[in-house]
Amino acid sequence: MNPLRVGVVGAGRVGAVLAAALRSAGHEIVAVAGESDASRARIASLLPGVPVEKPTAVARACDLLLLTVPDDMLGNVVKTMTDAGAIRPGMYVAHTSGRHGLAILEPAAAIGAHVMAVHPAMTFSGTSVDLARLTGCVFGLTAATPADRAFAEALVHDLGGKPMWVPEEMRTLYHAGLAHGANHLVTLVTEAMEILSAAGATDPAGTLRPLLTAALDNALDHGDAALTGPIVRGDAGTVAAHLDDIRTNAPQTLASYVSMARATLDRAVSDGRLLPIRALKIKNLLDEADRAAVQPLQRPIHTWNQ
Repeated sequence: MNPLRVGVVGAGRVGAVLAAALRSAGHEIVAVAGESDASRARIASLLPGVPVEKPTAVARACDLLLLTVPDDMLGNVVKTMTDAGAIRPGMYVAHTSGRHGLAILEPAAAIGAHVMAVHPAMTFSGTSVDLARLTGCVFGLTAATPADRAFAEALVHDLGGKPMWVPEEMRTLYHAGLAHGANHLVTLVTEAMEILSAAGATDPAGTLRPLLTAALDNALDHGDAALTGPIVRGDAGTVAAHLDDIRTNAPQTLASYVSMARATLDRAVSDGRLLPIRALKIKNLLDEADRAAVQPLQRPIHTWNQ
């Protein structure tokens, strides 16, 4: 791809890193918009020398406008800059939202801008560490025309990534899959560390790392076939003991344990590895745990000043 004049609105973790990667690929970052102290620090670290401007000034200065703002702000940002004349016919406008596709960019498309969704399927720290992680990263792309599709693919190539085309109507589902896998994984791992800490582990992260690394690799390679543990084996007594000790020592993790155990149970039964009669014993334990969890909510609620 020929060198571009790139402007970035939103110097968050994603925007600053993508801009730095494009700069390394030979593109000129002409200006960036970012107001918070954290954004200014990222600009100084990853984009030294790049002017910090208002969003409309950034748009007027560039050929490719990268919008890396939060999902809920994106529509207003596009409309405001289009109404101000900062977004022009013929320029390229790309956002990095996983949820949104092209519809959110309609104000820009209506005046003749080339619009596209370019979402990196990766979690960002907003530091230089992320630059190496872009190599091989999948980008969920949506664009309307063959020319825009070719441009988006070339952009991802310059970022070191791999393109994956996502239909407009499937953007939200695509994003839900990523959030379910990555965001909920953080919650799951954090709660597992809390349980181990309650059991006396001095290094819960170190204890889990080899196990979780192997489990993640096996799950990605083999899917449900990678499942191990007491539920797949039908060890109802072990599950009952888990529930009792978690309820006593790490009750904040009980709800997610029960929820994930129930989902695991369903999958183990559906693929035939667990007989229904053994599954029923575990299901009854999980149902009892759910009932016990809601019992406190059935007591009279007293206000603080009674």
